[in-house]
Amino acid sequence: MPLPRYRYPSDTTDLEWALLKDLLPTPACQTPKGGAPEKWPRRRVVDAIRYITDNGAKWRAMPADFGIPWRTVFGYFARWAKGGVLKRILDQLRRRLRLRRRRCPWPVRVIVDSQSVKGAETVSNATRGYDANKHINGRKRHLLVDQDGLLVDLLVTPADVQDRDAAHILLTRLHTEHPEIVLVWADNGYGGEEFSTWSQTTLGITIKVVPRPKDAKGFVLLPKRWVVERSNSWTMRARRNARDYERLMSHAEAHIQWAFITLMSRRLVRPRRQTEALPATLAAA
Repeated sequence: MPLPRYRYPSDTTDLEWALLKDLLPTPACQTPKGGAPEKWPRRRVVDAIRYITDNGAKWRAMPADFGIPWRTVFGYFARWAKGGVLKRILDQLRRRLRLRRRRCPWPVRVIVDSQSVKGAETVSNATRGYDANKHINGRKRHLLVDQDGLLVDLLVTPADVQDRDAAHILLTRLHTEHPEIVLVWADNGYGGEEFSTWSQTTLGITIKVVPRPKDAKGFVLLPKRWVVERSNSWTMRARRNARDYERLMSHAEAHIQWAFITLMSRRLVRPRRQTEALPATLAAA
């Protein structure tokens, strides 16, 4: 029986799907261990996940137009998040975007910042906290982005976790996965001689604090740091990320990753400007 037709702004275009389909895991039926063929088209599964992230709907409120049970879509969402699939997709999309802009495929300098968001009633007391500085009860998102604002890594914690404590975990993982990164720009929340010394001696990563002017009032555009602030605003465009509704912090991270996957895949399929044209030797790298 054919699936019903549908069309939403969050759906993948043909060009986007051509980029994403080869980055998804190989279906079980095509592996040496074998398995049953998948019942539902993967493109529809991806479109359904992107719909939930972009529109902020409940999983049970997923439109029937997709023709797939919501539990099936959520199962794919959870398995791909747990298996590290989304991180691998982001790494490849970011690599292609950097090559398109004639940059090194992998960044060596990144920017870090945190953002506290309110937690809904579905967020348990064990995974939420109160940010006394921002007066927010919920969770905190710690983002690492490159100089173009593209996501490199992230960590979601209770809102009462200090930035330096979360950075210990985030930078240790970053050094393991991306040992080429040697410099991190940050705000005063990541300052302190003890933390900077630990990062330099243990990980070989230099923490460079970009301070806010003492006499400044209101919003101030700071060098380097404004890039990650813009990335936070990109995250919030996906309405599922305007507030934290997830029971698991890993699922909160996954919705942020899907928001960046959508943003990056759409950038890649845009017509190239003349200044973005790559030499053949670089494109083949």
